[in-house]
Order: sequence, then C-alpha cells, then structure tokens
Amino acid sequence: MCGRFAVTTDPALLAQKIKAIDEATGTTEGAAPGATAPNYNVAPTTSIATVVSRHSEPDDQPSRRVRLMRWGLIPPWAKAGAGGAPEAKGPMLINARADKVTSSPAFRSAVKSKRCLIPMDGYYEWRVNDAGAGAKSRKTPFFMYRADGEPLFMAGLWSVWKPAKEGSPLLSCTIITTDAPGELGRIHDRMPLVVPEADWDRWLDPDAPVDEEILSRVPDVSGIRMREVSTLVNNVRNNGPELVEPAEPQPEQARLL
Repeated sequence: MCGRFAVTTDPALLAQKIKAIDEATGTTEGAAPGATAPNYNVAPTTSIATVVSRHSEPDDQPSRRVRLMRWGLIPPWAKAGAGGAPEAKGPMLINARADKVTSSPAFRSAVKSKRCLIPMDGYYEWRVNDAGAGAKSRKTPFFMYRADGEPLFMAGLWSVWKPAKEGSPLLSCTIITTDAPGELGRIHDRMPLVVPEADWDRWLDPDAPVDEEILSRVPDVSGIRMREVSTLVNNVRNNGPELVEPAEPQPEQARLL
C-alpha cells in the first residue's frame, strides 16, 4: 500500500515542467491552508497536486492540467452526512489495487475516464521486523525515491463528489498500487504503480479506455532507490526535510542494503 509520501515541487513549477495548465495555484477553495507548500509527510485527507487531462471544449484536444484533490477517493454516489459533507463510512479509499480497479464498484467508473497522475518526491513504507515469540513487532520506515532526484509519477484515479444542496464539488483521488518487485518487495509487498513518462498521455487520455497493459505489467523500478529513515515520520505532526534524511545507524538493527 501507500499511506504516506513526500512532495516538495510547487504546483506552478510542476505545471511548467510537464507542459500543463496550472489549475492549483490560487485555487485552494476547500483545501487546507498550505496545500501547495512542500510537505514531507503527506497523509490521507490532505489536499495534493494531481495531473489530469481534460477538454476545454467538447471537440478540442484534451490538455494536461495540475489540480488539487483530496487524497482519499469519495465515490460520486456517496451520501451526504448531516453537515453536508460526504459520510465517512467504510474504509478510506486512499489506495486501489491495480488488479481490481476495473471490477470494484468504488473504482470502475473512475477508471474509464478519470485517471490521473500523482507526483511525489518519494513514498514511505514500513518493514516489519521479527521481534521474536510473544513480542510486539517493531516497524522500520524506509523512503523510496528516484536516484536522479526527479519526481515519481504514480497512477491514480479521481472522482467528483457533488453535494445535494449548495456547495462546491469535491475532487478526490486514490493511488493505484501493484505488487512490489525485487528488493522493494522485501520492505512491503505492495507499492504505488509508477507510470513512465512515455505512458503519461496514454494513461491520462479521457477519451480512450484504460490501457490494461499499464495496470498489469511489472513496474520498472531500476531507477528507484531506498533508504532507512527516522521514525519521526511515524507521527503526522512531524514535517520537514529531516524526515527523508538517512536514519542514524543502529547496531542492533538488521540492515537490508
């Protein structure tokens, strides 16, 4: 799964870099303060920058757009609670399995035409350590990132939830996960589905059906590195560049690399 990640690229700079329209900067209605600021400890329900491809007019060519969305997909059929916000029943849909998105009731509508990319500096995962019989297992956090320092672009799905009464539509998203290969699988058996740049337009195309080959293939992780980081990341209130720095070596800890 993917439950935390880091993103420090300003949405305006991201839009410029990937030749997209910036719809995030200055349009933070419904987003938490600082939604476009660097965030080293992104947690569920946070507003994050995503990349979509949409039409301006029905017959024009779709164009890339950077939009803010709530992390944790809310299906359009979700009911509104007493306060007008969507009901928070059931599990939080922060992740969607690649092998189930076309059949799951929560995702099969979004996968048809509302696919997105979720850029990040890297993501965190926790390795469960064997604590021995009767002892509570301790988890060691790791940070996975691109060796060249460029952002990772993960496959995602998005949705528009509209309140029954007056109010702004709520955009939300989920990160698609797949089996983690090789060394990454020794940290956790799941990982976000990386979409290489050559496949961005094919994945985002709102007029084409989902390319199931992208969903099913083993991701190329040859350019991804990992390092053990501090347990500071365990607390969502901690947020700073120290979270992605290498952890101080502990002699008693088993080393992966």
